[in-house]
Amino acid sequence: MSLLLPEVVALVIMVALTVYALTGGADFGGGVWDLLASGPRKAEQRALVAHAITPIWEANHVWLIFVVVLLFTCFPPAFARLSIALHIPLTLMLIGIVLRGAAFTFRAYDDRADAAQRRWGTLFSIASIVTPVLLGVCVGALAGERVLPPVGSFADGYVRPWLNPFAFAVGALALALFAFLAAVYLTLEARDEALREDFRRRALVAAGAVFVAAAVAFAVAHTAAPRVRAGLTREAWSIPLQVNTGIAAVVAIAALWRRRYRLARLAAGAQVTLILWGWALGQYPYLVPPDLDLAGAAAPEVTLRLVLIGVAAGLVVLVPSLVYLFRVFKAHI
Repeated sequence: MSLLLPEVVALVIMVALTVYALTGGADFGGGVWDLLASGPRKAEQRALVAHAITPIWEANHVWLIFVVVLLFTCFPPAFARLSIALHIPLTLMLIGIVLRGAAFTFRAYDDRADAAQRRWGTLFSIASIVTPVLLGVCVGALAGERVLPPVGSFADGYVRPWLNPFAFAVGALALALFAFLAAVYLTLEARDEALREDFRRRALVAAGAVFVAAAVAFAVAHTAAPRVRAGLTREAWSIPLQVNTGIAAVVAIAALWRRRYRLARLAAGAQVTLILWGWALGQYPYLVPPDLDLAGAAAPEVTLRLVLIGVAAGLVVLVPSLVYLFRVFKAHI
């Protein structure tokens, strides 16, 4: 097998994960601000979140489905390992995605009375918080090299791999990043200046939460995820990555402070992208460390080639369709 093919497929998966984080992740963050809406413009804040999410939230999940299909087809041993060892958080995450979408839809079309709106709104917000935490927990379990063939008791094989402080530290970081993205995006969605200021302040608070969560996760990684921590501190790419991540964070905060919202959106997206790719590079060449690397987990070469051909053909249709969708509903921002 060509050594390049598994890396190319892994690169496509990471690009799709990045797009999902920047789009679907911000949708989850919108649920956080829906729950935390407060003050004299509480109703307007929730209406803005709904207005921003409504046209595109279902389309954003295409990227997650894309990742799952690629992983299942191109790296079946890794998919099997993940779906078995992490079946509890993955199942809960899937339930959260379904409940979130159902609650969001029913809130829009159910009785407009306060009781019904509060019921669906609460379910929507809780699912929007729990789901990204569980996504981060799965990433933390991977980085902590705990996704292993089940041995011993049920707790040893299916609970302890993800129920630990490091995994939940990464889950908290994912939630903070998504809330930060959502608040930054909503500053551009808002047409009312007072409402824009509400989300500007929330974005600055979320930026602080990202810093704290990242610091905690990095500290715990010293013992919980030594391979990833070593990659983030000792490799040739480590310092440039850390410096650029820091620059993106500072630029995002400075842009928010000076009310340059388009620059803040660009910098916030860069920050989230660099953090996500730092994790991927930190555990490279392993797909499921410590024993399943890209070459060892890859499907036969013919499968990889056919999948990449199919992906290229599919993107010819998918990308223009999504671009058109965003141009129709998001051209003003």
